[in-house]
Amino acid sequence: MSWRVRAIRGATTASENSVAAIREAVNELMRVIEAENTFDIDEIISVTFSVTKDLDAIFPAAIARQRPNWKNVPLLDVQQMCVTSDLDFCIRCLIHFNTPNPNQPIHHIYQNRAKDLRPDLGFVKPRVPSTLPSH
Repeated sequence: MSWRVRAIRGATTASENSVAAIREAVNELMRVIEAENTFDIDEIISVTFSVTKDLDAIFPAAIARQRPNWKNVPLLDVQQMCVTSDLDFCIRCLIHFNTPNPNQPIHHIYQNRAKDLRPDLGFVKPRVPSTLPSH
């Protein structure tokens, strides 16, 4: 078995700089990342969250840490580099994890106004069943 480090990118926007809005955005982003990707939480190396300078009501890592099984995941918050054309209220994440399947599909998730950052990845691709039902 050949293990490999893989990474999942994600981004979203909060509706405002409030604990409730940031919590809603982070939880929805993490829920979709978990639903659309196959990884073992115990194999996560680390998760880095970055936020634009207009978000300072709560740390996204504090929200992620409250998710089931995420208490012992190494989490870090940083401020995103300030670029004048950046989105307001933007939250980004980068998840590094180990996997025994170096070819497993990765689904990067971009939601809300963050879809504009990567229009090619800004939608959740529905999973295709491995076998199609016969009629």
